[in-house]
Amino acid sequence: MAPPPPPGAADFWRPVAAARGGGWATAAALLLVAVSHLAVLLVRRRLRRGGRIAQPETPAAAAAAPAPVPASPGSTSGLEGLVTEDDLRQLVDSLGVGTREPEAEGWGHVISKGNDDVSYRAWCDKPTAGPPRYLSITTYERCTTEQLRDFYMDNEYRMEWDGTVTKHEQLQYDENSGVEVGRTIKKFPLLTPREYILAWRVWETNDKSFYCFIKECEHPLAARQNKFVRVRLLRSGWCIKKIPGRDACQITVLHHEDNGMNIEMAKLAFSKGIWNYICKMNNALRRYPQHRSPSVSILTMQKLMKKVPQDLVTVMDASLPDSQTTAASDVPSTQTGRTSPCKLPGKKSSRQMIASGLLLVGSIVCLSRGRSNLGAQLAMAFFLKKAFKQETESGSSASRGKTGLTRSRQ
Repeated sequence: MAPPPPPGAADFWRPVAAARGGGWATAAALLLVAVSHLAVLLVRRRLRRGGRIAQPETPAAAAAAPAPVPASPGSTSGLEGLVTEDDLRQLVDSLGVGTREPEAEGWGHVISKGNDDVSYRAWCDKPTAGPPRYLSITTYERCTTEQLRDFYMDNEYRMEWDGTVTKHEQLQYDENSGVEVGRTIKKFPLLTPREYILAWRVWETNDKSFYCFIKECEHPLAARQNKFVRVRLLRSGWCIKKIPGRDACQITVLHHEDNGMNIEMAKLAFSKGIWNYICKMNNALRRYPQHRSPSVSILTMQKLMKKVPQDLVTVMDASLPDSQTTAASDVPSTQTGRTSPCKLPGKKSSRQMIASGLLLVGSIVCLSRGRSNLGAQLAMAFFLKKAFKQETESGSSASRGKTGLTRSRQ
């Protein structure tokens, strides 16, 4: 397991010394940063409307940058012990909860949403110490398992559609074991960028199902840098299977990560933002077949992918039965019988953007303080209440607008 990250921005999310005036200084600094970010967003939005905004760096330009040369494949450099078949066995056993009723096994329900293209369900399990674990089941219509596998593993393409990923580089791989090590940089609002040094391995079954296990590690080609916060814990795994009798496939993901953020703030960000992220991911998936030739990530994965050991196939069939017989495989219909459409980007007004930014700052200030006095608790309740109220009102307005449009057409 990786050692704790060096002192830096990660400590911002933990209790600080109770110095006089520290709370007001933190709030003022956060407010200033938030206002600056909002001003930049407003300026960019106006420039986009006028067609004068500069385009981001193209993938071709990014590919022209010199990339680190991976260590020679096939070498016995210790990579074979980073991700093993025992990790796969534990992953299969852990993913089995998704085929049953997670709530009955102590998992708290987080979200259930879906539309004609994608459906999503997620649960949360809070250990006695540390960040929570998340279990999710996502179903993609009109998609093959191979397409979904390549989409998930294409790190170069992810940098094009996922705004949080700013850099990815391959560090080393081992053809004998199938283990690959890479380095990824992610940015988060108001935080120092996070650095992930990860090892992963992909397995394939005879029926074109796929398994992947990912974990944090250290590597000599990735020295620590003060400008990044090294993520000290990440254990993640997924299974992609075809849904029998349908032109659809399903991915079950188990994710456990400690990136230094305040736990309550991270939980709030997940529950309020994950559906928009799933919609963004689905849009990128639909564009993926028109993407350019296979990237380095995909070519390497196809070369390293191993077959699932035969003695595990029976266990997998018992742990992950056909999705049509699984209670947790599809999003149940809501009481109104409606699905949850993906929100169109760029539809927020300037006033809504400023209000959302101020609410975010207020929540961050309250959650980043290490105190538990009554004032902080009341402030936290106020900001969260306003945030939930704002989302409910915006959703109701959208529904009323659609209803009015339908009636006018009739």
